[in-house]
Amino acid sequence: MWNYLWPVLLVVASNVAYHISAKETPEAVNAFLSLTVTYLVGAAFALGLYLATSGGQQDILRNLKNLNWASYLLGLVIVGLEAGNIYLYRAGWKISLGSLVCNISVAAVLLVVGILFYKEALGYKQIVGLLLFVAGLVFINS
Repeated sequence: MWNYLWPVLLVVASNVAYHISAKETPEAVNAFLSLTVTYLVGAAFALGLYLATSGGQQDILRNLKNLNWASYLLGLVIVGLEAGNIYLYRAGWKISLGSLVCNISVAAVLLVVGILFYKEALGYKQIVGLLLFVAGLVFINS
């Protein structure tokens, strides 16, 4: 059970800290300079975790060859995600609302992606959930 639960706790805790950090990024600072510092800190931390968890298999060059396009695309889209959130808050979105609207929208799009590209089933509950997503967005933004 713990192997199933701890990633959820990590994602939730990280997302809360993430949105607080994005909202508190000073407007006087260029968002992309802030992100540069963010990625340098993140790269150092990730490299440290790689070294700590690689079990003595620290042949980075060999392991780099095993990567596919997803790691490189993820690096690009994370910039869009993080810059989008910084500018979302700079545009005046409340921390309690901006994240909610974006996450509900992402969930709705991923429902469709799951069906079209990953052959996931669309049942009655998912259809009702999607309709509730849309209704929720209407209520939240009215």
